[in-house]
Amino acid sequence: MGMNDMIQFFRQMSGRLGPNIYAGVQGQTNMQNISFIRQLQKEMKVNNCLDTPLHELKVVVFDLETTGFYPEKGDRVISIGAIKMTGNVIIETETFYSLVHSPNSLSEEISVLTNICEEELRRAPFASEVLMDFFKFVKNHALVAHHAKHEQAFMQKMTWDLLKTRFEHRIIDTTFLLRLSNPLIKSIPLEDACKKCGIDVINRHHALGDAKLTAHIWGHYLEFAQSMGYKNLREIYEYLAKIR
Repeated sequence: MGMNDMIQFFRQMSGRLGPNIYAGVQGQTNMQNISFIRQLQKEMKVNNCLDTPLHELKVVVFDLETTGFYPEKGDRVISIGAIKMTGNVIIETETFYSLVHSPNSLSEEISVLTNICEEELRRAPFASEVLMDFFKFVKNHALVAHHAKHEQAFMQKMTWDLLKTRFEHRIIDTTFLLRLSNPLIKSIPLEDACKKCGIDVINRHHALGDAKLTAHIWGHYLEFAQSMGYKNLREIYEYLAKIR
């Protein structure tokens, strides 16, 4: 059996070895990954993003494309996209994007929505590799997402399944800043948030495309927060806590 045939064999077998969709020969953790994650967790504890001046705040804005909404019921991540920001400035050259391997079938609805096909996912890197690459990209920075509970649930599941450790990055929902302009806002679709900010909706339902749209929303409202006199995230949290 040649090397390519062997890799393909293990990929096919990974879908038959148990109910955990992230399991597989190449999904096993190793000491190097564990050491990296432990060091990262230590760094996150001293990274006080709440008191960092807003114009200096470094974040990674990210988005996940998934097969559904419930990771505990078997829905899975099929792609991850992210982009870095400092303050309200988007760093266009600092991006991350990857499909995530899956031997399972993909519904036509999700395939049409995301423009991702099953064959691409079969050739994609394994979830363990993608997750580690993502953490190396993010480092100890805070994360930003639109409808962040969705991203948080999947990241928690993946991190535990693959690394047997908790997902500890802070994730900030864009709604947090949107509430500065309207305290009654609970959650609005990404397209509506873009419309409110005058942002053209381009490359929707692509993980990196949605991450970039979210970055523009975050930058817009971060600039708005600064114009209102807020110096850091802590001041915004304290203000919003008073008006609940």
